[in-house]
Amino acid sequence: DHLHLLISANPKIQPSKMVNSLKTSTSRLVRKEFSEYLGKFYWKPVFYSRSYCLVSCGGAPLEIVKQYLDQQEGFD
Repeated sequence: DHLHLLISANPKIQPSKMVNSLKTSTSRLVRKEFSEYLGKFYWKPVFYSRSYCLVSCGGAPLEIVKQYLDQQEGFD
């Protein structure tokens, strides 16, 4: 239903382009690898929704960010 990624990226990279590239490439890989199984559930040409949430955490200690992400499990 959703996932959290902690990514360190070059500040010159446009976040929207990075997210769209990740969604495009992972969609292709997942559909290729699990096409037989997914065919029962996904008949549309899209795998992900168009939306996403991107949050910057520059300057925060990574351990704090990881703690936050771990605490998000089960809050759906």
